[in-house]
Amino acid sequence: MNDQVAERKVSESQSERSEIVLPADSNAIGSLFGGRLMQYIDLVGAMAASRHARAFTVTASMDHLDFVAPVKVGELLILKASVNRAFRTSMEVGVRVMVEDVREQRLRHVSSAYLTFVAVDREGNRLVVPQVVPETEHQKRRFEDAGRRREMRAGETHRKKEMRASLGSGWHV
Repeated sequence: MNDQVAERKVSESQSERSEIVLPADSNAIGSLFGGRLMQYIDLVGAMAASRHARAFTVTASMDHLDFVAPVKVGELLILKASVNRAFRTSMEVGVRVMVEDVREQRLRHVSSAYLTFVAVDREGNRLVVPQVVPETEHQKRRFEDAGRRREMRAGETHRKKEMRASLGSGWHV
């Protein structure tokens, strides 16, 4: 990452990916596997995070993953990712997934997710990332919402850590 850059516009790192759903990507009823969709979401999110940080990034969490509607074999997926907010070494990335009906020229929303990525160097050490500069009203809302989600994630992480500590060593049996 360039140490001179302290901030970056949302538009500078937005990423898009397209996929055609093939039979190998689907379950017995011809719908896209949820895990495959998660993989696509993770990849397009990583692209946006890496563009923002100008560095390698690793996925720290995926939350708020909503499967809104099924995706069928033969449909065209469009995934769009934007960095909603950057913190010190981490970034929240929002991903929206649509199916494009090429004949009707319409998009149908099928999934959304929020992911947290951390910027790292080749040895895996955390790197400081540029702050996000939201420009549009939509980007400003996503920026504020990301701050609230971070607070909720921190509370949930703390709760889980305390729960694991209280369970002792034989909790998984």
